[in-house]
Amino acid sequence: MSAAVRPLNFVDHGNVKINPSRHFPHVAKEQIVPLVVHEFANASGEMPVVFVKNSDNGEFTPVAVLGFEQGENVFFGDTWRGSYVPAVITHRPFALMPTPEDASQMQLMVQQTDELMANNEGEALFTEDGSETPYLEKRKNALGKYLEHTHITKAFVDFLAEHELLVEQTLNLEFDSQKRQLNGVYLVSEAKLNELSDEVFLNMRKRGYLSAVYAHLMSMQQLNNLARLKSSK
Repeated sequence: MSAAVRPLNFVDHGNVKINPSRHFPHVAKEQIVPLVVHEFANASGEMPVVFVKNSDNGEFTPVAVLGFEQGENVFFGDTWRGSYVPAVITHRPFALMPTPEDASQMQLMVQQTDELMANNEGEALFTEDGSETPYLEKRKNALGKYLEHTHITKAFVDFLAEHELLVEQTLNLEFDSQKRQLNGVYLVSEAKLNELSDEVFLNMRKRGYLSAVYAHLMSMQQLNNLARLKSSK
């Protein structure tokens, strides 16, 4: 259920407290969630990291695969069924959005009716004098850093697309005597990677892109982890 998103301020939210949880019901039926490139190493230890293509503008987005079919998230449970939680999931109920007056300026927003919000327990957002608590400062800083990382991620993905390294794949899976397919995902082609000129390959290394590419490729092994989680639900 969608909740109203409002600018966070002391007048309206001075008494609000956030009750942290690893339940994350807002992604109970999310098969994929976006990742920034800085998450590839951690995410690849538990979930496949792939790319999806926007059919409207042709742009690619890196995502974590959380289930084998639409509407399925095998990591969802009473608590998150894994060690790593993609950052975009943990940001709720907060978000950074452009101000109406100046699109280059960002303001902190909060989802008014999110179930994480409570008035009597959890982490306070403001002190009695209206100052931000260390908890709120930490959450706000995390959002700011994530925003910076999205720009770096776009440059990374644009580089892969420019050099035609992303190739559409169909992942064929079999578990519990059942066959599954993941369609419409893109992977870095190892063949194309090996065919790059020395100049381009060295450019990737200097930019720090190679570790992310290798983490992405190694993450395909985590399809077995998805199957294990699905079988044990």
